[in-house]
Order: sequence, then C-alpha cells, then structure tokens
Amino acid sequence: MARKNNKTVLSIIVSILLALIILLSGAIVGTWSYFEKKYTGLAYPNVSINSIPFGGKTQQEIEEYWIEKNATIANIQFEFQYEKMTATVSAMDFRAGYNATLSATQALLIGRSPNFLSNIRERYGGGKINLPPAFTWDTDKLDQTIASLSAKINIPVENGLFQFANGKVTAFKPSRSGRTMNETLLRDIFSKEVIKAIETNTQRVVIHVPVDTIDPVVSTKQTNSFGIKERIGYGYSEFPGSIPGRIHNVALAAAKLNGVLIPPGETFSFNKTVGDISAATGYQSAYIIKDGRTVMGDGGGVCQVSTTLFRSALNAGLPITERHEHSYRVHYYEDDGSKAGLDATVFHPTEDLRFINDTSSYILIQTKTDTNKLTLTIEFYGASDGRKAEILNHTVSGAIPPPAPLYQDDPTLPLGTIRQVDFAAWGAKAAFQYKVTKNGVTTIDQWFKSNYRPWQAVFLRGVKQ
Repeated sequence: MARKNNKTVLSIIVSILLALIILLSGAIVGTWSYFEKKYTGLAYPNVSINSIPFGGKTQQEIEEYWIEKNATIANIQFEFQYEKMTATVSAMDFRAGYNATLSATQALLIGRSPNFLSNIRERYGGGKINLPPAFTWDTDKLDQTIASLSAKINIPVENGLFQFANGKVTAFKPSRSGRTMNETLLRDIFSKEVIKAIETNTQRVVIHVPVDTIDPVVSTKQTNSFGIKERIGYGYSEFPGSIPGRIHNVALAAAKLNGVLIPPGETFSFNKTVGDISAATGYQSAYIIKDGRTVMGDGGGVCQVSTTLFRSALNAGLPITERHEHSYRVHYYEDDGSKAGLDATVFHPTEDLRFINDTSSYILIQTKTDTNKLTLTIEFYGASDGRKAEILNHTVSGAIPPPAPLYQDDPTLPLGTIRQVDFAAWGAKAAFQYKVTKNGVTTIDQWFKSNYRPWQAVFLRGVKQ
C-alpha cells in the first residue's frame, strides 16, 4: 500500500514539474518573441558607438546623429608643412568626417550575424558592446595633395662632374643630395591626425611632411684634385630693358669667367682674366658712359658682369683689394632690389676689380646668363672654412634730383625717332660695412663708400635722312 502511495506522489510531482516547465517555456518564448518584435529594425539595447548608447535606434536615426556631428568639423584646416612651404586643405575639401552609414550599419549588425551562438551572446549575454566610430575621407583628394607636394619637394640626386683641360674647367656639375617625400609615412600620419582632429574637433592641424635624403654616389670632392667641395659664394643681378648688343656682351664676358680656377693665395684680376674688350674679341657696340656722355662703344654691359662678380666675392667673404663705383647709379644694378653701392665698374687699364683667394683650396667660378629672363648668376665653388660674411649698416643718403633730360642727335636712327638710352638717376652717397668673421674672430672689417652724381635721362633723336 505504501509503495502505491509513493508512486502516486511521484506522479503528481512529475506532473507539476512538467506543468511548470510548460508554463516557464511559454513565458520564455513569449518574452523572447516580444523582445525580438520590439527590436526589429532597431539596434539592440546593449549597443553603443564611442560610448554613446544607440539601443532602440533605427539605422536612419543613427546616421542622422553622425551626419549632424560632421557639420561641426567641416572647417578643420590641415596644414602640410615642409621648411618654408605650407599647403592648406580643409576637412571639407577632403570630405573628411564620421562615416555615418558604416557606423549605423555596424550597430544594426550586432546580434544579427550568420553565427547563431554569437547572436545569442551579443543579444542576451548581458554585456555592453561599444563600437569604435567609423571615419571617412576622400582618398583621391589625398592622392592629389600628395602629388602636388611631391612636385614641390622632391629633388633628384645629382652626382658630381668635373673635367679639366688646358688650364680651365670645361665641364662642371656640383654633386647634390636628392630628397623625396615619404608618401607611405605621410599617409599614415594623415590617417592618425585626421581621426584625432575629427574626434577632438581641432580646427588647425599641422602635419610636418616627412622627407628622406638621398646621398649622391659621387661627390664633388671625389671628382677633382683641387679641394673643391661646395658652393662658397653667390652673386646675382638683373638687366631688363638691355639692348641686344648689351645682352650679347654680358653673356660673352660671363662666358670668359666660366670655369676659371683661382689658386689659393692668388689675387684675381677681372681685367686680366677677361682680357681685351673690343670688336676684335667679339664684343658688340652698346651704350657706355664716356667723358660724361652716353655713347655707343665696344663692350657696353661688361660692368654687369664685374658687378655680379663683386657681389659673389663679398658673399664668399674674400678680401677685396680694388673696386670702383660707377659715376652714377645704374638702374640695372638695383633692378633686383639691391641698394645702391653694390656695383663695380671696370675699364682697362685704369679701373679693375681685384680680390684674393685666401682660402686653402682652389676657387672655381661658375657663371649662368639667362638671356630670356635677363638675369646673371655667378657662383664660387671651393672649400668652406667656416667664415661668415656680412653687409652691415648699408645706407643711401644725400639724395640729389637728376638734371633735365638730355637729347642727343643720332645719325643711325631714322629722322623723327626718339629712343631712350639712359634713365634719370638721383645722386646719392652709399656706404656699407663689410665684415667677415671666422671662429668668432673678425678677419675683415672694411667700409665701401660710393659717391654717385645725379644723372639725367638721355634720349637719342634720329637725324638720318
């Protein structure tokens, strides 16, 4: 009888348990069904982006949030800097900002992947899921920016070239290190900086462009036995408005200097080096100052070369032993923005330009005449010994107005033709201090003074019948 009662009790318990399981299962299924129905098309409640909760939000609502955030960062300026060069591009130009669509899509995919177990864990695991924000920018615009920067920054490497024959350098090219922008590193830097700027809404972002140096295989020093390694002096001048004869003479005289070597300890003479200046040596007629008049003469324009050479010698810090100023201010020698007083006239045999090579190596003179832009460059190459040359206290004073214009008859010009060959120049006094120091010791402290008389405009009046 007892065994029968036990079976009855057990049967009742099992029935109760089954009933409870059925009821509980129904409740679970009901709750699950309600939960899934509630979050259909919505992000699950435990989903956040950048610690911002987006549970229960539609994809459109999530996108709108990030689109609104983008409106506040459109004016961020990215400044790409290298040395003195700066290129500025805005976040709007890059179309940089939060990727609203991608962020919303990722949020809605949480708990909805093809992996069943992963979905259960993400939906019901109880843990919060915080997604990082997604970012975007126009890679084509970045490519364009990098290409533009490369064109301005990249310099090809150049190996040295030095050929010597008959006492003169016949071919010379100084070695030069090349440089190339590190595009891979720049892209990486930009990726980090653009994300940081967007997150912090920093309005100005400076990006220093990474550049790699490429050393030449053959250096200037390796190509010669004269100790020449680098540029030590530079002179520059302009001569716009010059007549063809003057342009020809500037180029010819400069060519005679090109490739000249000055041994250590030697005094350089412009007149001796250039030689005879006449029609017999290839010079053409151009306007020169003679006996206080502007007349046609052989070699007009040669002083453009001596002036530019004087400037290069000053820049190199060499001792100047002879220099003469012009009788009046010639506009060619101030067209490049130079103050009066940086000119040097030559006229054989009374006026010369002389300086000493007091360095320990040879000095090579290199000239470049641009007959299109009408500019002249003269460079000195040698071995730097650490000297520093300065032009100090440069003053131009005592201005005196020019006289009335002068008209001169010219039988070579057609009757009635008027041609201006000289321009009015104010008289003035110019002075500057030329100071050279080496290892903190002053080796040259010299004053150059010029006294320019006022000069009238000169017109040639054609009288040829």
